[in-house]
Amino acid sequence: MTTPLILDGKSLAKQVEESLKIRVQKFKDTHNGNVPTLATILVGSDPASATYVKMKGNACARVGMQSLKIEMPQSTTTKELLSKIHELNIDASVNGILLQHPVPSQIDERAAFDAIDLKKDVDGVTCLGFGRMSMGETAHGSATPAGIMAIIGHYNIELEGKHAVVIGRSPILGKPVAMMLLNKNATVTICHSRTRGLPELVKQADIVIAAVGKPEFVQGSWIKEGAVIIDAGYHPGNIGDVNLKDDVTHCSAYTPVPGGVGPMTIATLIRQTMDSAEAICIESRF
Repeated sequence: MTTPLILDGKSLAKQVEESLKIRVQKFKDTHNGNVPTLATILVGSDPASATYVKMKGNACARVGMQSLKIEMPQSTTTKELLSKIHELNIDASVNGILLQHPVPSQIDERAAFDAIDLKKDVDGVTCLGFGRMSMGETAHGSATPAGIMAIIGHYNIELEGKHAVVIGRSPILGKPVAMMLLNKNATVTICHSRTRGLPELVKQADIVIAAVGKPEFVQGSWIKEGAVIIDAGYHPGNIGDVNLKDDVTHCSAYTPVPGGVGPMTIATLIRQTMDSAEAICIESRF
């Protein structure tokens, strides 16, 4: 039996960062020393969210971009958050805006996401961005799904005519990755934790996208011979949504956890910030 291919998102993310260093330097040279800027908004003091924001800031620093870190108290209201987002929308020095999920329960998260200017929605969280992406129009894709598609593309995994089963329906992961796969001519089935007969559906899949948010939910026995496994989950103990301790040697390829989808999510976020900076500058010339 052939050993499954490990889809190494960590090494691919490093390649993306190396190419970004060149683009950032070129931008700096042609814009009076200015560099692309990603504004990150953290509401409250959730330790995991703070860690994710720090990781994104570190990634910006590695490629020479600027990270503008905005911290708001746990008591922040929707109105206050919307005011801050508006301030960043009109700030010409800011090229991308990231609102770290989740926000405190008193905030209307959807209203806050949708307040982000489409041009600066580098995390792909707005309804308008999702709609445009679904229709094949220009928009920044949700960072994790777009990172998944980059991994699939890098490893030349064929999508056209293949059956992809997406387990998860979140607005920033399951739903957008399903649309991205559909746009690449895959046949897509969207499932979730309450889907009846889920193991049987997964067994039909050529490509399994595990994005259900439950540790080791997907079992190796569900995976058919030769399928590709993309594990978009991450949980304490360095485990994902797929039980990789179960026998998955019959799959053709899989993303490890950690080192698979996670690094490419961050790399995609900063790449799309770079894209935004270049697009905004081109647009301002006309």
